[in-house]
Amino acid sequence: MNARVLDLGLRPYREIWQMQHELHERVGKGQDPETWIFVEHPPVVTLGRNAKSGNVLLSKEALAQRGVDLVEIERGGDVTYHGPGQLVVYPIRRLARFREVVPLVRALESAVIQACAKFGVRGEQHADHAGVWVGNDQLCAIGLSVRKMTSMHGIALNVSNDLSYDSLINPCGLTDRGLTSLSKEAGRAVSIAEARDALLDAFEKAFGFTRASSEAVA
Repeated sequence: MNARVLDLGLRPYREIWQMQHELHERVGKGQDPETWIFVEHPPVVTLGRNAKSGNVLLSKEALAQRGVDLVEIERGGDVTYHGPGQLVVYPIRRLARFREVVPLVRALESAVIQACAKFGVRGEQHADHAGVWVGNDQLCAIGLSVRKMTSMHGIALNVSNDLSYDSLINPCGLTDRGLTSLSKEAGRAVSIAEARDALLDAFEKAFGFTRASSEAVA
């Protein structure tokens, strides 16, 4: 199976959110191939369908003063932060059956764990919370939306980003868990490029696709 990979660098969240919607429509109709977006975002807090307002610890105005956008979106889950140094991946892919949603989440988690292992980092799945963890610290958040049997949104892997964003939100609505990054756990600075290559290799193996094209979009 062929897939398109878009390497977009640092882009505003709202721009890529709109792109996801456009791709979602075309992929769902079979007009475009399955597409995987790799991107970083300037600081933004996103509120999923189940988000509780109390998990955002600052007002919208206070966030704006710090240069942090606030966006309500249609993915599952609670509150998530994105910022530079965090690698975000959005798989826009058609599912054959709706019951494939949970296996898709688990396959994404497993692929992230395999990628992290290349840096000597042992990630884990937790049955009660989606994502990838090192002990009780979240390394990678996962939140998907599936409409018309086609997925959008995806994963956010902490690579080298500032981990103090728990002063802005309760990440994923959790107050009893911490945060970590690939660089922190590896004991060295891991670049976004290194993490991207490791993740892409893991996703290709996990989902059985071959890059029909790989585009760095200016």
